[in-house]
Amino acid sequence: MAKKSSGVIFRELMTSIKKGSFAPVYILMGEEAYYLDQLTQALEANVIKEEDRDFNSMVFYGAESDIGSIIGAAQQYPVMSDRQIVVLKEAQAMTNAKNQLEKLSSYISRPNRSTVLVIVYKGGTLSSTSSLIKSAKEPDTIVFKSEKLRDYELSGPIIDYCASLGIGIDEKAVNLLCDYIGNPLSKLFGEIDKLVIAGGKEMRRISPDIIEKNIGISKDYNTFELIKALARKDYPRSMMIVDYFSKNPKQNPGVMIVATIFGYFSKLFIATVTRDKSDSSLMQTLELRNVYALRDYREGLQRYNAKMALGAVHAIREYDAQSKGIGSTQNEYELLKELIFKIFTAQ
Repeated sequence: MAKKSSGVIFRELMTSIKKGSFAPVYILMGEEAYYLDQLTQALEANVIKEEDRDFNSMVFYGAESDIGSIIGAAQQYPVMSDRQIVVLKEAQAMTNAKNQLEKLSSYISRPNRSTVLVIVYKGGTLSSTSSLIKSAKEPDTIVFKSEKLRDYELSGPIIDYCASLGIGIDEKAVNLLCDYIGNPLSKLFGEIDKLVIAGGKEMRRISPDIIEKNIGISKDYNTFELIKALARKDYPRSMMIVDYFSKNPKQNPGVMIVATIFGYFSKLFIATVTRDKSDSSLMQTLELRNVYALRDYREGLQRYNAKMALGAVHAIREYDAQSKGIGSTQNEYELLKELIFKIFTAQ
């Protein structure tokens, strides 16, 4: 079997590449392009010394390449160097890509050990039953699958990325980035890079204040704070936050706000009918990223029963229809205020 990967394996692969330990073939594929780009760049930077790259580094692009040329390049021997690197980028852009890539299976089963062949397939994965993947054998071939992360899985990569930059990050700051920036990771990490640059050499930790100052996300008026207010059934606070949203619509689109509210009450309903309400059980059932995220559900369980949570879900669906002009001509923020009133008065 070929070697499959996750975030942990990504770090292991990066470490081995930077230490100069290379496999003859890398198949990098998946929906999350950030990790694929990082590994590709690391291989291009480390396999061949800079002074040898003119003769021993070849890059092909799927839309303008054929498999025969790639195999021919990989079968060549390096010029005055121990190894060469051949990279096929955007492999998914080849005509009939998956069938074309099958033609590489014979090479991959017996690779040229003085070549490092890198195949980068973005936006999807190759089937484990394909000839290409079946021919991939450890340690000659590393297969890395970069899956798109769900929203509740983003906190770990954010913390890890900040740690790699030598800085810490507050938990509330993590939640703000998850809620307002989100996927893809390249965009998310790009915003973190901006914060680091803005903070200068003296910055050691990203706080909500730094995010508010440099990205424009309010630390006090955001969807994260709205959910906390709804969980506590704090009506005045909830309406204050929605009023802030209505005055800052670009940073707080109604669609995103209501999607977050819907996600909360959908999970809260599940929590109300779940028998085992231990922390570990609820975190697994609700797919929560950490114990901190569980607090709002604990608050909600004290104030909403199953019927009330389900009533909130129904009210949100009504909002969705009305926001599309069905049965109402009010703007989305007036509808949002009405929605919150219905949530608080659900019986």
